[in-house]
Parts: sequence; C-alpha cells; structure tokens
Amino acid sequence: MPDLTRTIPTIVQQAADRFGDRQALLDGEIDLSFAELAREVHRAARALIANGVAPGNRVAIWAPNLAEWAIAALGTHAAGGAVVPINTRFKGSEAGYLLERSGADLLFTVSDFLDIDYVSLLTEAHGGALPTGLNQVVILRGAVPDGAKSFAEFLADGDSVDTDVVAERSAAIDPESVANILFTSGTTGRPKGAMLSHGATVRAFEDWATVVGLTEGDRYLIVNPFFHSFGLNAGILACLLKGATMLPHPVFDVAQVMARVPADGVTMLPGPPAIYQTILNHPDLASFDMSSLRLSVTGAAAIPVQLIIDMREKLGFENIVTGYGLTEATGIATMCRHDDDPTTIATTSGRAIPDVEVMVVDDDGNEMERGTPGEILIRGYNVMLGYLDDPEATAQAIDADGWLHSGDIGVMDSAGNIDITDRKKDMYIRGGENVYPAEVETAMSEHPDIAQVAVVGIADQRMGEVGMAFVIAASDTSPDPEALRTWCREKMANYKVPSRIAIVDSLPLNASGKVLKYELRESVTEA
Repeated sequence: MPDLTRTIPTIVQQAADRFGDRQALLDGEIDLSFAELAREVHRAARALIANGVAPGNRVAIWAPNLAEWAIAALGTHAAGGAVVPINTRFKGSEAGYLLERSGADLLFTVSDFLDIDYVSLLTEAHGGALPTGLNQVVILRGAVPDGAKSFAEFLADGDSVDTDVVAERSAAIDPESVANILFTSGTTGRPKGAMLSHGATVRAFEDWATVVGLTEGDRYLIVNPFFHSFGLNAGILACLLKGATMLPHPVFDVAQVMARVPADGVTMLPGPPAIYQTILNHPDLASFDMSSLRLSVTGAAAIPVQLIIDMREKLGFENIVTGYGLTEATGIATMCRHDDDPTTIATTSGRAIPDVEVMVVDDDGNEMERGTPGEILIRGYNVMLGYLDDPEATAQAIDADGWLHSGDIGVMDSAGNIDITDRKKDMYIRGGENVYPAEVETAMSEHPDIAQVAVVGIADQRMGEVGMAFVIAASDTSPDPEALRTWCREKMANYKVPSRIAIVDSLPLNASGKVLKYELRESVTEA
C-alpha cells in the first residue's frame, strides 16, 4: 500500500531537519536555507491564525511565482487551511467567482504585476467592493491599497500567537485533510474546485521527483506557474522533498531563461516542447553556457523525436521525462522513465505511476484492446477527494468502482504507455494552458450580438492549438469578428480568447440538437 501518512507541514519540517543550511529558496534578495524557510513558514502560519484563519478555512493566492507565494501557501497548510490558487491571467470577474465559490476568507495578491493591479481588477468587477465573504487582502509585493495589509504588516500580526499553536494545528492535520483546492472548468462552463489531500499530494510528487531524478543540491528554475498543480506540487513540494533549490521565475521569456541557466547554475528546467525548440534555434545559443542543465520534464504538446535527441546531445540533458495527469488526479497519473528510448518519450506520456491504475475503455466501460483508442480512466490514491460542494459533478467524474473518468481519449501500447490522441470533453491546450470551450461559450453568449456560439481547438504552428469560435449572429445584428475578440479580451483571460471568429448562418447538429464539433474542426482543416 502507498504511504499516505505524511502531510505538507511534516515535509517542511523534515526538509529543515534533513537539509538544514542548504539553500532552499532564492528570489532576488530573498535567500533562505531550508531551516530559515521553515521558520518563515511558521511565521506566516502564526499570522494567518492571528487573522482568524481556522482549520479548514480557504486561503486564496493570486500572484506570480514569488518567494512570498511559497511562504504564504506553506504557511496556510501549517495553519490547517486549504490553498486556493488563482490564475494570474484571470480577469476580476473570473477571480471573483473562484473566491466566492471557494469561500476564501483571505487573499494574498500583488498590486503591480505586468502593470496590473489585482485588487482594482476585483473591486471594479464587483461594484467597487470585494467579493462576498472575502474579509482580508494581503499584498505580497507592491503598493498597499486602503483596507489591505502589506506582507510585512501581516507577518507582524503573528507575534501575538504562541508558537505552540502552530505546532498543534499542524499536528492535527490528517493526511486526508484538504491541502489544495484547484479549480478546473470541464464541460459545464463553470469552474469546479478539485479537493486534493495532503497525503496523496505528498506521495504523488515524491514518486514524481524520484522518477525525474531530482536530488539534493539540484537548482530548479520553476517557470511553471505556482497556480498550476505542476508549479505548486512538482515545483515547491518536490524541492522540499528532495532538497533542491527553488528558483521562482515570474514571467516566462526564453532570453531571460537562457541567461538564468548559467547565472543561477540551473540543473532542472521543465517546460513545454516549444521552450526547448526555441532555445535550440536561438542564434546566440553558443554564447550561453548551458552545461549545468541536467533534468527536464516536458509534454502538453506534440514532441518530435529529434527534439528529445537534440535536448540530450546539444543541451546536455541527462534525464528527459514526459507525463500525463489532470487536476482531478492530483496532477499526475502516468510518466515515462528517464531511461526510456527517445521514441517512447516523444510519442507517449508513459505508464502509470506506482500504486495507480490506468485503463482505456469504450463508451460502455469495457477495456479496449491494446492499440485501440478509448477514454482514459484512472484509479488510485491520487484521485481527488471530490469537487467542492458538488456531489453530483463528483459522481459524474468518479464512478462507483473508484475510476476517475478523464474525458481524454488515448491509446495504450503493449508496455502500458499512454498516447493521448483526443479530448472527449473538447478541451484544447493553447501554449500549455488548458482551455475549456464550454466556459468560453458561456462567456461569449452574454454578448448581445451573439445568438449561438461553438468553440473548438484548431492546430496552430506556434501555440500548438488555438481557439476558433463559430458565431450565429443575433437577429438584426452584424457583429464584427475583431470587435468580438476585443470584447472577449475584456471578459476573460487572454489565453481563452478565440484566435479566430467566424460568423456563420448555422451550426452542424446531430439528431438531438448537439453541435457536431468534429465537423467544425474538419471544416477548418479543409478550408
């Protein structure tokens, strides 16, 4: 049986005990050892308790990759709370929905990231006030608006809380307690909060880090956002588990990443295939010392076999791993192993991680023959506890036998490796970001000139996939596609905005009136 006895606060303390003075976190002037990081996490937990966060309360974080993000999240865990990460690309209404839906009491955020004031975004979207139920805003970095606290002021609040209180809170956490609530959209058009437990999260990413080959002394440039399961767990938590140094990177830029590799002695660099291809094609590659690179995790898009070979031969990566997971499976279900051949690594997402079952089935739940496509099902300790306050959606996702229905279509080979071929739920991946057409369609339907809309993912050379919307105009209107895109940019995160919009007279429907999206995709291919 898998070891599910550990919680995230125990991992923080164990890291302090095991790795002590070794560098744990470097972010500009913030330079903390594992022992110092544990003390800062403890301070944050005391401050959270002082500000009224009780066991089981939800604390949201809406900020880029910063040292303070990690400290706030780990402090929330130590105080017995659950972390609710929010995508930094969200607009005020999108973030407000997650805050109200999760019942978050407190929000950690920033007031100036890429010239965006997140507090203003929230209040502008909610009639000048904060979302319902949000009692406190703490500014991790930037100017502090009226009614909010700076992170330093917030931490000072903890001086009134006895240190033993944090120890008692942490000790009371059960491995089945909710550690993180990660929102994922699915087909209903509204995000659902997947509740992920301490024990499953620790176990899953202990295995993940072991397969990748992460070890004490590695220097991990975390370019994946902390608000994703990957950045949060395969980033922050994996470093704590293995004694690697966290190097948060707030905004991905290839030139900056290339410069940081030699400057920070980066050994671990994850990312989508486009990152490595861009580095390999960079005209000044020879002027950058990339020799420290050792470990890579990639995926979320098609990978040429030659890219794997070039990453090894030209960039010096020793271990290159691909994998597959979804939020509802704590972010990980299958992985290649670093000693797999380049073809297996490039063309599959590997096989089930230890103590997890993966099966490919037809529409009636019958297991498919190897090599035949079907829906991917997952069963094991990594399956979520359920969707927050949504037992009906939970029952639809996890059947009576404990199988999580992924909605993804894949083919399993004779060795158990999975090749993801399609998405049953129509989700597509734009530049590494999951986009759910139903959510985009729900938002676009609010436009007065749109009578009906269907969104599909189409191939794109640069982004992998982008959205295309097919719009039936409302009566007596003549919507302009570019004006609709401008409107969409004001209502949703940029990665959700369809790259193309076509005004059509009708949409292809089946006998029950459901839009035949495969016909829409084929019409684009044939055009």
